[in-house]
Amino acid sequence: MNKFLFLISLVTLSFLSCQAQTSSDKTTADYKTKGKYPAPEINTPYGWLNTNKSWQIKDFRGKVVLLDFWTFGCINCQHIIPDLRKLEKEFPNELVVIGVHSAKFYSERANKNIRKAILKFGIEHPVVNDAKFKVWQSYGVNAWPTVVLIDPEGRVVGNAAGEGFYNAVRLYIQKMVKERGDKINRTPLKFMLEKDQQGNKTKHTFLRFPSKIIQGDKGELYISDSGNNRILKIDKNGKVLLQIGSGTQGLKDGDFDKATFYEPHGLALKGDFLYVADTKNNVIRRVDLKRKKVKTIAGDGRLDYYFGKERWGVAVNPNSPWDLWIDGEVMYIANAGNHQILTMDLQTNLVKRFAGSGREALTDGSFRKSAFNQPSGLVKNGNTLYVADSEASAIRAIDLAKGEVSTPLGKGLFEFGDVDGKANKARLQHAVGVTFRANKLYIADTYNGKIKTFDLKTQRLKTFVAGLNEPNDVMFVGNAMWVSDTNNHQIVKIDLNTLKKQVVKVGK
Repeated sequence: MNKFLFLISLVTLSFLSCQAQTSSDKTTADYKTKGKYPAPEINTPYGWLNTNKSWQIKDFRGKVVLLDFWTFGCINCQHIIPDLRKLEKEFPNELVVIGVHSAKFYSERANKNIRKAILKFGIEHPVVNDAKFKVWQSYGVNAWPTVVLIDPEGRVVGNAAGEGFYNAVRLYIQKMVKERGDKINRTPLKFMLEKDQQGNKTKHTFLRFPSKIIQGDKGELYISDSGNNRILKIDKNGKVLLQIGSGTQGLKDGDFDKATFYEPHGLALKGDFLYVADTKNNVIRRVDLKRKKVKTIAGDGRLDYYFGKERWGVAVNPNSPWDLWIDGEVMYIANAGNHQILTMDLQTNLVKRFAGSGREALTDGSFRKSAFNQPSGLVKNGNTLYVADSEASAIRAIDLAKGEVSTPLGKGLFEFGDVDGKANKARLQHAVGVTFRANKLYIADTYNGKIKTFDLKTQRLKTFVAGLNEPNDVMFVGNAMWVSDTNNHQIVKIDLNTLKKQVVKVGK
């Protein structure tokens, strides 16, 4: 397993190295669930978040500790957050979860950006910034995500990489708590969370982490207000004409004021129906704009995996769908969580695999042999479907006529940066959005905080607008460019002639 490889597992991961060990440590000699060796230190010089103090391993003596090694752009790291949350709820007095943020991208090393991710994902445990991989290396970690279990005596019990660790970890926590009995420290630890710390203004903004934007037939716009778990219909001045969803996190169909979403992103419109990639619910929703009803039409809320030769030509469920594009009676789905492109037949609502082996890699070729890296943005021009392939910081081109995938821009999972120029040397950093206009692709170069243009004729990349904060999408309305300035919790309108930015005052 490559040190920097995102690992997705199809099987239940066994918890490694959890057998009883012989030891001269008398404090653990009678425990079958004792650890193998003292846990290395987790404190770093780069700071802590979601807490108002620094912590060391010794501070958690008497508690079971679970370290979560993650990086915030990794979809598989996001997938395990619900499992961490369940464990925290099941063992509120016995377990402490500590996030160890070992960044992949340059942008992910900054505390201010990690803080935004903590707020976006609703993380409620301390996070240490492991910007230079010191903690990662000391624990021998080699994949995102990885969890490490530490016993109440401060010794490493075992680790598991990838998704699917919940049952094994839960079992060992139960055993450790039972064996140690009254030696467990059951006094709850209190942490000053980012959402409660003074100066956090996120909760006072009307929008919260807005994501994808599309335009309707009559000039109206639809916005995925993802942090507020709702869809907004606005006019060109920002006035809210309609709210779809109550704003409560959940997966409930029904009337607009009762329906619930969980971090929706991609949107597509066809007639009186608005289609929504309800990302963290792993489903596709259909919004009936006439009847004002929301209905789930694909997926059951659970993560679904399919790789290689498996399940071609049969129904599959979406896995963290991130963007949508409708072409006639076919809707393309950027299936970020399983690194593939899917299609939905809008007549039958049947979702099938379309392109991508499911392996996370930058591989060109036929639809079935190609591989993607967390595809997050779609736009079609002619017979080509362009994909913002975020974890490879690449733009992929799917030739629908020839059945081939190519890479006009980007080199691989760990070839990223902020470099303009010819395609062979140009670099993006975790680009999430893409649109097309006049033979150019306009790219939301998310972690660089820029909109860049890629000229398909000259094969040159150029910065068009800078000074944004993790833009998620870009689109054109008349002579203006609209951008979701996601981490600034706003929509920005940019005059194409002057490049002057104007914040759209979205509200009722």
